[in-house]
Amino acid sequence: MLVEVLFWVFASILAVSALAMITVRNPVHAALLLVLCFFTSAAIWLLVEAEFLAVVLILVYVGAVMVLFLFVVMMLDINIEEVRARVTRYAFFGAIVAGVVVFEIVAVVWTSSLGTEIDKVIAPRAADYSNTAELGQLLYTEYVYPFELAAVLLLIAIVAAISLTMRKRAGLKQQDVAAQVAVRSRDRVRIVKMAAEGKGTPAPAAPEKGA
Repeated sequence: MLVEVLFWVFASILAVSALAMITVRNPVHAALLLVLCFFTSAAIWLLVEAEFLAVVLILVYVGAVMVLFLFVVMMLDINIEEVRARVTRYAFFGAIVAGVVVFEIVAVVWTSSLGTEIDKVIAPRAADYSNTAELGQLLYTEYVYPFELAAVLLLIAIVAAISLTMRKRAGLKQQDVAAQVAVRSRDRVRIVKMAAEGKGTPAPAAPEKGA
């Protein structure tokens, strides 16, 4: 009973925050509402004893992706009016995508009422059970080669993104580490000995205006 009550509470918060996220005008507020959506989704994952997905949702999306979104939103000079004009331009396509999503949700709910056997009761696990350990054991035993292949593909994508963004630009100052390490003190500082001036030494004459 308590699990059902918590589910409906978190589901209500998730639905309201998701609706507010797409209706607010401030992009920073929208990003913060998306963070709230992620947290409530992680709480729902915890209710079904999927703690690995809950932790990944918070660490990866909230801790990395959303921080990046906030930096991009706050540091870039975004013209809100221009963005809204582009949104209205693709409103028809967005309505089609939203309609497809709604149709899929209705289809899932409708097929569940046609006599399809769906296990709605989650069997409770032992206190020392960890699906994170089960998932890790499965990844590094049966699916170790696809897992390593995915890691190599991600590494290639990172290297390709870095190589595409590194371009030689005119007037760009770059550090030469080898030259900085090989520098000597006499190349940077020059000591000049000057004769001391006495009290009777006349001051140098001011230059003429015509000079």
